[in-house]
Amino acid sequence: MAKITEFSTKLMDRIDRKRDDLIALTQDLVRIPTLNPPGENYREICEYLRDRLASRGFDVELVRGEGTPGDSDKYPRWNVIARYEGTQVGECVHFNSHIDVVDVGAGWTTDPFGGELKDGKIYGRGTCDMKGGLAASIIAAEAFLEICPDFTGAIEISGTADEESGGYGGVAYLAEKGYFSPERVQHVIIPEPLQKDRICLGHRGVYWAEIETHGEIAHGSMPFLGDCAVRHMGAVLHEMEASLYPQLAQKRTEMPVVPEGARQSTMNINSIHGGQAEQETDFTGLPSPCVPDSCRVIVDRRFLIEEDVEDVAQELRTVLETVKHQRQNFRYDMRELFRVIPSMTDKNAPVVTSVAKAIGDVMGKQPEYVVSPGTYDQKHIDRIGKLKNCIAYGPGLLEMAHKPDEFVGVDDMIDSAKVMGQSLIDLLKPQ
Repeated sequence: MAKITEFSTKLMDRIDRKRDDLIALTQDLVRIPTLNPPGENYREICEYLRDRLASRGFDVELVRGEGTPGDSDKYPRWNVIARYEGTQVGECVHFNSHIDVVDVGAGWTTDPFGGELKDGKIYGRGTCDMKGGLAASIIAAEAFLEICPDFTGAIEISGTADEESGGYGGVAYLAEKGYFSPERVQHVIIPEPLQKDRICLGHRGVYWAEIETHGEIAHGSMPFLGDCAVRHMGAVLHEMEASLYPQLAQKRTEMPVVPEGARQSTMNINSIHGGQAEQETDFTGLPSPCVPDSCRVIVDRRFLIEEDVEDVAQELRTVLETVKHQRQNFRYDMRELFRVIPSMTDKNAPVVTSVAKAIGDVMGKQPEYVVSPGTYDQKHIDRIGKLKNCIAYGPGLLEMAHKPDEFVGVDDMIDSAKVMGQSLIDLLKPQ
């Protein structure tokens, strides 16, 4: 016990002394614009991570998610996996972070890929979600290896593709190839930005569908000779407002989902497209006068662990059938895009108890246990990898994800790195 306490004290001091390295590493990662879609610069960031971790003694492998959604010669889905074997055979702790970031959007007052350090915060797209967490996990692992070279088990660090668009070219592909099998990996920490004193046990479910209403094209001056698909879709949206949204508001979960608004079932109309396609931005003409014969919406439904996904799909069909009985010539198609079953790790799982103890040691408080409103790559580790001992824990404020002037606090990264390092001490039992 005295030896473990000595390791813990040395680890905290070592991470404090790595502050400048942590800042520089985070800035370097942010300055590689890994925008998804389409999936830019994946190879560049994987090679950067490979060079960094190989120089610290990790065995490093680059794996392309060939044939996965979005993978192409122009935008290959590259992933990096690094492994460091201890001096004795034992369990493996894996830190998994996604390398992709979402579109920049408008409203920035800083350079989205500048990595500016200001008032103890690093600004840029992906700082919070989740390159700050990736950097913190690397610093934690490196500090642990420097003070605890003799340990049982193994440490893995991965940077994976496409989490922002489902993770199919990243963690899902790797899980199918056995990289997250319980025989290879026993504990997984995903440094998503759920705040440094929270442990995220899982996430709600997802059901995405495309609904298309059909009409008949005609001249816009004689709409009575056609059938407007956009008006049909308007009736669908009206029925959703009248019947489905009130139903969803009544559904509540026992999952500790944050924020509070996500404790109920929710649905977002992700997009709507009707009539003629948008022209290129350099086109200066007017559209032609046509009655639209097609209108499509993408529905993003988030559901609770208490709900069945087949019931979720049926609720949408009920809306459409209700409208069909109310409107003449109403025709529609509904196509499922993808589904994700809710996931939640037991509070007594080894990785949960270890990280909880580390939060107490570092911050002197008990963690808050939460569930994410949106999904992340735990879904693939759980469903494909069959590995239940997985959580999300990392620095950053959840509400800053995907926002303009996104940032991560340096102190939060330091504290999170200490928690991750302390968890390594607890799980890998250095000698």
